Amino acid sequence: MKNDVVDDILDQWSAERPELDTASLGVVIRVMALHRSFSRDATKALEPLELELWEYDVLSALRRQGQPFALAASRLALETDLSTGAMTNRIDRLETRGLVRRLPDKLDRRGVLVRLTSQGQKVIDTAIQCRLDAARNSLQALSPAEQKQLANLLRTVILSIRRQS
Repeated sequence: MKNDVVDDILDQWSAERPELDTASLGVVIRVMALHRSFSRDATKALEPLELELWEYDVLSALRRQGQPFALAASRLALETDLSTGAMTNRIDRLETRGLVRRLPDKLDRRGVLVRLTSQGQKVIDTAIQCRLDAARNSLQALSPAEQKQLANLLRTVILSIRRQS
């Protein structure tokens, strides 16, 4: 297998500090590099829709819920791993664009439901295909079986990290 820039970094560390085991650092650096690359690819895929990645995340969380494509604002914040303050700002911006609207929460008088508008649904239904195409292109070096294996390995790491937190 051909070496990459991470191999060069690890080789340099091994030359300077041969007692260090750098294998785990190699994995982490590669995952971080992939995150940057995948984020750039996703952003580029959404540009024709004039949709930011954060907007996609919020609209996607709503669309995945099924009819009526709505969530309490607090639950939406949890789904997208944001503070409620940050979510309020994002909802404001999406509402201004006509992609979501706020409704009173009938189960919690203090709460607010956020619902996709028909325009928001059209945008996210197009956007998901753009994201899938970008993801497929990003992983074209791997066979479907290798993609499944990688997904399983990454899931194991994520679950382990969450248990430690």
